[in-house]
Amino acid sequence: MRASKVDRQQQTVRDWSRVKLTCVGVFFCLAWLGLWTRAGYLQIVAGPELAEKAIRQHLASEVDKGARGEIYDRGGRLLAKSVEVEALFVRPKEIVEPEKTAAFLSKVLHMKEQRVLKKLQSPSSMVYIAWRVGDRTAARIREANLSGVYFSKEFARFYPNGHLASQLMGFVGVGDVGLEGMEKAFDERLTGRQAKYVVQRDASGRRFFFDSQGRELGDINGKGVRLTIDSQIQFFAEEELEKAVTANNAKAGTAIVVHVPTGEILAMANYPFFNPNVGRGISPRIARNHAALDVFEPGSTMKPLLVAAALQERVVKPTSTFNCENGKFAFANRVIKDTHSYGVLPVNMIVRVSSNIGAAKIGLQLGATRLHSYFEKLGFGRPTGLPISGEGKGLLRPLKSWSPLDVATQSFGQGVAVTPVQLAQAFLVLANDGVYKPLKLVADPDDTAPKRAPYRVFDADVCRSVERMMRDVVNEEHGTGKTARIAGLEIGGKTGTAQKAAAHGGYGNKYLGSFVAFVPAMSPEYIVLVMVDEPEPSHYGGVVAAPAVREMTLRTLSYLGRMPETVQASAASAGQAPAAPAAQATPTAASGQAGQAARAEQAKGPSSADKEIMEIAQSTPTEVKAVEVRSVPNFSGMPLRKAVEILMQKGIVPRLEGQGLIVNKQSPAPGAPWPGENKNDFVLWLSRPS
Repeated sequence: MRASKVDRQQQTVRDWSRVKLTCVGVFFCLAWLGLWTRAGYLQIVAGPELAEKAIRQHLASEVDKGARGEIYDRGGRLLAKSVEVEALFVRPKEIVEPEKTAAFLSKVLHMKEQRVLKKLQSPSSMVYIAWRVGDRTAARIREANLSGVYFSKEFARFYPNGHLASQLMGFVGVGDVGLEGMEKAFDERLTGRQAKYVVQRDASGRRFFFDSQGRELGDINGKGVRLTIDSQIQFFAEEELEKAVTANNAKAGTAIVVHVPTGEILAMANYPFFNPNVGRGISPRIARNHAALDVFEPGSTMKPLLVAAALQERVVKPTSTFNCENGKFAFANRVIKDTHSYGVLPVNMIVRVSSNIGAAKIGLQLGATRLHSYFEKLGFGRPTGLPISGEGKGLLRPLKSWSPLDVATQSFGQGVAVTPVQLAQAFLVLANDGVYKPLKLVADPDDTAPKRAPYRVFDADVCRSVERMMRDVVNEEHGTGKTARIAGLEIGGKTGTAQKAAAHGGYGNKYLGSFVAFVPAMSPEYIVLVMVDEPEPSHYGGVVAAPAVREMTLRTLSYLGRMPETVQASAASAGQAPAAPAAQATPTAASGQAGQAARAEQAKGPSSADKEIMEIAQSTPTEVKAVEVRSVPNFSGMPLRKAVEILMQKGIVPRLEGQGLIVNKQSPAPGAPWPGENKNDFVLWLSRPS
């Protein structure tokens, strides 16, 4: 009985053991089946999605923008550059304590608290607070660990030479968009690409960049542009132009220097200046490139071109004579006047004394059809093709609208309007032996050069005849351009005094004084053009513009090493300063009424980070007279400009090391003999002013 009971108990235990084992086995089977099912699902069904997630975990997406390309002059000197800055922005919805955040940011950024608070409470998803934040300020903001406050990389445009070539260079606006000048003309080339990066890290942590399609990315920075402008010659042109405008109480002025063999523009200056580093409050009138956009009646500067056309058509000879009517010529119910009373004059004298009556009679003999044709061949009535946005095409009325009076007046530069660059282009034809060659403003890339093929306008002998007449304008008795004379150097030129049209019609009491020079007179290498707008009290081109041309020519030839020895001797005896070095091609501070306007533009607010550089860039160069120094002087502590001017007197162009405008040390040491043939070994180390 007992044994049976024990057996039953043991059987029950065994049965429960089997049940337990079975349950465990079933559990493990189900678990194993679940694992395989899950694995199959992950591999087959969810595999592609999970693989993409894995890639996203391994690859990060970033958006970046390349820097704007740089602009250089013909010698590789920097004219415009973009520097990386930090921009501060906020996401208003993420800001926890707007009042406290606004109080802190306004304090470190030196902004009005209410202005900052308004931005922090904006309904927009993202609002910029400041575009340029200094490193120290950015560090303080980061240390504060403010919610909703972020930094992004931006680029600020910097023009190291201040207002040098400001109208030509133009400036950029918000978003790094070119708004004027070269910045606008080459905006597409200069602008950096915005790219979405795919960043991959390998096992060692190195980053590899791909675009959104998985391709490796190259350089996203904008491409640079190299102009034909020479910074030093541009500096000379601007400084002498400023002197001419302010000395004659004029409204504005323009200067252009052209290298004849290549057609390259070495300088294009406009006054008043403006500083493109000051991005706000720039007057459109001052920022406008008057040399290429504005049209003027050329006045008597048209006469050499007229005479060349008449000589080419064989309607006159240099010795052909015309009765200049003793200063008054009644024609077509109008009286054409000369500034002086002249009787019978040959063609060469008509150019020399600038007789309007003589020019009118030459034009009438040439006729409307041929005169209009030559105007077109010289480029009047159409843009030159320079890469300048909005370039003016001048005013050349259709031939069918010309009256005999139009022929007479346009022969001495009234009734036809041109831009200064168009006038320079026309004189380039004369200087280039009568062949039309397009002006050039860009050295690299050169695909912007006008595609117009050269063509002949005048015979070479005709050009030689006109060049001799222009030489006599400067160098012979009764010439109207005597103030442009340079002892030891024959230059040719033509004065222009154009009465400006009045707003109500007809002509008013305002004038444009101009002078165009060939340097030298025969087979010229350079063209120098100066226009002075609304000078007072004198308005004659020979008085207001020719002296500026003379000084530009002297300084340019000295800088280029093309000054004849006879001229150098004359300049040394007169105690004239040598040309300032190219390394210091910085404009002068503005003066006079027009200069005050320029200063007013600049006073509206450069950032504190830019003030030191801008003040130095706009400082007035020192005038250094030639001094005989037998040994190397001590340049330590001397302003760089003054030191280089002294060295230039010895024919030494120093190598500059470091940053700044104050000489810190030098080699050779003070008291050492002047270098002989190895003049390039002279080194100046620089530092910033304390």
